[in-house]
Amino acid sequence: MRRADILRLPSMPAAGPSYPAGPYRFIDREFLVITYETDPALIRAGLPEPLEPIDTPVVHYEWIKMPDSSGFGSYTESGLVIPARLNGEEVNFVSQMYLDDDPPIAAGREIWGFPKKYAHPKLEVVKDTLTGTLEYSGQQVAMGTMGYKHESMTGNGEITRATLSKTQINLKLIPGVDGRAEVCQLVAINLIDINVKGSWIGPGRLHLIPHVNAPVADFPVRRVIGAHHFLADLTLPYGRVVHDYNKEADDLAEAAE
Repeated sequence: MRRADILRLPSMPAAGPSYPAGPYRFIDREFLVITYETDPALIRAGLPEPLEPIDTPVVHYEWIKMPDSSGFGSYTESGLVIPARLNGEEVNFVSQMYLDDDPPIAAGREIWGFPKKYAHPKLEVVKDTLTGTLEYSGQQVAMGTMGYKHESMTGNGEITRATLSKTQINLKLIPGVDGRAEVCQLVAINLIDINVKGSWIGPGRLHLIPHVNAPVADFPVRRVIGAHHFLADLTLPYGRVVHDYNKEADDLAEAAE
């Protein structure tokens, strides 16, 4: 295998790459987002500096069903997103993610630093209830419910589009061969080419169960604020580095000399 051939590979392994080159298009991506209040001290502890908490201690718990994802196939994911502030900009810090498909786990971690782990989330309509569940190692760790399409959001989808367009921040941590953090960055991503197909709000509830390897319950539910169900097509492009911890450490060491 020649050097040029190696550099053209989209991912490992060379014999059958785990995922193709991006960007990645998603069709009929379905979301259930339950927003709730939690302990502000836990939010501060869960946000990596230089991210700062916003005034209200809220968390978004999400289920996302992706039946048609270019390069990744069909899968579902679930996890926690914490609204935060970076250099004055309102952003969403992606804290935990659990999904049931290997290619997007590998790509998500290696390219953008999404905190993905293998588990079994599910999002489905059961009679009159939109129901999200998350199972890890045979144990249920989360269940969210929402009244199915109780109230359609008015307008042309701009509010939902703005929600999807908001900058996402990941903590990308990849060790080198010596075990040290060779890559240690905050990475920013903005979804593009968003087409909102439907958006609904309604009553919701969320139940989180403590688990050592899927610690979603570490951000306990104090009060559910609301639930949002929406459907959209969108594209996930490549991201950008907004903070480099290794470079920061080098700069501090140099300044101390």
